[in-house]
Amino acid sequence: MARKKTACAQVICVRDLSYSYEGTDELVLKDLAFGVEEGEFVAVMGPSGAGKTTLCLALNGIIPCFMGGRFYGQVQVLGGDTLNLSVAELAQHVGMVFQDPETQLVANSVEDEIAFGLENVKVPPDEIRRRIGEVLKIVRLEGYELKHPNALSGGQKQRLAIAAALALRPKIMVLDEPTSQLDPMGAEEVFSVIRELNETLGVTVILVTHDSERVAEYADRVLLLLDGHILADCTPDELFRDAGLVVQADIRAPQVTYFYRGLADKVELQPADELPTRLGDSVERLRSLWGQVAFAPRLYPSQELAGLGDVVIAARDLHFTYPDGTHALRGLSLDIRKGEAVAIIGQNGGGKSTLVKHFLHLLKATQGQVHIFGQDIAGYSVSQLAQRIGFVYQNPDAQIFSKSVEEEVRFGPANQMKDKPEVERRVRAALEEMDLLDVAQQHPLALSKGDRERVAVAAVLALEPEILVFDEPTTGQDYAGALRIMNMIRRLHREGRTVVIITHHLYLLPDYIDRVVLVGAGQILLDAPIRVALNEVELMRQTYLTPPQIVEFVREIGALAQTPLNALTVDEALGMFAPVLPKKDAR
Repeated sequence: MARKKTACAQVICVRDLSYSYEGTDELVLKDLAFGVEEGEFVAVMGPSGAGKTTLCLALNGIIPCFMGGRFYGQVQVLGGDTLNLSVAELAQHVGMVFQDPETQLVANSVEDEIAFGLENVKVPPDEIRRRIGEVLKIVRLEGYELKHPNALSGGQKQRLAIAAALALRPKIMVLDEPTSQLDPMGAEEVFSVIRELNETLGVTVILVTHDSERVAEYADRVLLLLDGHILADCTPDELFRDAGLVVQADIRAPQVTYFYRGLADKVELQPADELPTRLGDSVERLRSLWGQVAFAPRLYPSQELAGLGDVVIAARDLHFTYPDGTHALRGLSLDIRKGEAVAIIGQNGGGKSTLVKHFLHLLKATQGQVHIFGQDIAGYSVSQLAQRIGFVYQNPDAQIFSKSVEEEVRFGPANQMKDKPEVERRVRAALEEMDLLDVAQQHPLALSKGDRERVAVAAVLALEPEILVFDEPTTGQDYAGALRIMNMIRRLHREGRTVVIITHHLYLLPDYIDRVVLVGAGQILLDAPIRVALNEVELMRQTYLTPPQIVEFVREIGALAQTPLNALTVDEALGMFAPVLPKKDAR
């Protein structure tokens, strides 16, 4: 059940808020009006472009103070109008964690980054040291105190940004997709910490996220944005049980809610408005329904990996040590065959990105070898490899440099080919594939991070490489955007391309990936078909991963029925249930 809280004073009051960025008359926010009470945990959801990040920036004065543009209406925070307060004043009470952590990391070491804000508000040195240790433990960065932030992985940078904000102990925390780059257990820990601050210290939380399962578990309330408007302001249960709202806003309900909605098509569920939205509730509900359904346990077959094509990437006894002494790879060996679709998963900092960068000679192994198409990688230049292996970076800004989206996508093929009609065909096809034709003339850096991710993918697609490597391609994407990218990956795979994807979004994998390689502490801990890998729950948890919610739910069903089960999707789970009696005719 949703948590009950006593009514408190409003700490945020938004009245008739509309806003357009500098240089455009298009309103990004349109007549928003809502209040937030002290101690509330409010999730903000909606598709890309709905206005979520813009709203966050308006709550701490960055809009309009730094961004300019046209600002209408009023935003009051702790009783003060944001137009009459400086960003520095607001920062003492409103902690902000941005979607891209690199935009807010300024110091030369992890501990200095956390200390920076505390020193600016004159926290005593002993207390600073205590808080640094406290927040580093919370975000699992103990031992990294002296590392430069630039030496951290993307997920570690995000954890550092969260730690720096937590250390200030603000009255209000505004977090824009703070867990999008974190491994699942890291995300769970951050949500738990945020709720702990919320419940024990009364910190008010405004959190933008696409993570429906955790919104259902942790949030008191959801603001659902669509096209700059508030489409709904309700509890998580009310939102996720409303199939119409979920579809209209192109968001994703928790997997257990989809399961029970599907079960309701087979069995009369009463009352219909009590579809479970949390894992614990869904298990209890199934216990109560056990006599009303016929359960036919089924073990689904695993994908056979034998008999595939030639080895196109071969890593042998790879070791790699960064200049600061971090031993990122420790004797790792791996074969990837032509036509495979492989997911590389594991905890933040486990060596996943380091490994795939060796495929393109972006890093040179301290020890060991990499062969591409049977040839030692030492015989290729980076530009030669780029024609055969397309690589989409974890941070799209690391590979975007042109003045327009179209120029960015054209750059690669134009520098490799003399056939101009073929170049233009590839550019248009890539823009269409990633739904970027409408923004083709815009500057890439003027787009949202999710849109910039799509630009980076389009630029690689235009090269039409034989192998495609995606490092967290769905980070920052809404549900529709993530599906678009995964469907594109599946299409490329079916056309015969070899695909390697690094991701923490494990719920997306079953319909798209054949094989999973689990990497931890620079070594391969598991290399197996996806059905085997996602059911190795204990091994996954050792590397800070959790399986998709439906896999955990199916394991609970197996415990209830006292039989092992291995379903990976909602449809597979539903396939094991049938009504004892036909569903009543609603007429």
